[in-house]
Amino acid sequence: MASLNVGNLGEYLREQRRTAQLSLRQLADAAGVSNPYLSQIERGLRKPSAEVLQQVAKALRISAETLYVRAGILDEREREELETRAVILADPSINERQKSVLLQIYDSFRKENGYEPGPEAGAEAGPGTGGAAGAEADDRPAPDADGSRAAGGDGADPASKP
Repeated sequence: MASLNVGNLGEYLREQRRTAQLSLRQLADAAGVSNPYLSQIERGLRKPSAEVLQQVAKALRISAETLYVRAGILDEREREELETRAVILADPSINERQKSVLLQIYDSFRKENGYEPGPEAGAEAGPGTGGAAGAEADDRPAPDADGSRAAGGDGADPASKP
C-alpha cells in the first residue's frame, strides 16, 4: 500500500502518543478505533475522517484543529480563527452577550484587515446571545473597538423607551 500525503499526520500522531506515554493499543481503546486502523494512520497508509481525528485528539488531549491542519482538512489560517473563537466562547469570566459582542468586534477587525469573517462567524455564540434576550439585559449600545460606549450609536435612546 502506498503512503498517502497527509502532511506528516502519522508521524505527528506517533510523537504525541509517545509523549503521552500511551501504547498504540491504549490510544486506540481511548479513541474508540481499532488498533490496526490506528497503526495504518500512524504509518501514513490511511487518511482518517474528521470524526476519527476528533476522537484521537480527545484521547491525546490535544487540539483537534491541529490534527485537521496536519491532515489537510483545515488550513492554518482557519485553525487560528477557530481557536480564537473557541477561547472567547469558553471564557467563563464573561457572559454570553459579552462573548457575542467580542466576536462581532473580532470579525470587524478581521474585515478591516482584509479577512472575511469565517463561515461560523456569529453562529457560535449560541442561543440567548445578542438579539432580543441580550437587549433586555443591557439596552446600552455595544462598546466601540476601544471599549467605550457610543452615545446613541445604534439608534437606541434609553430616554425614548415607552
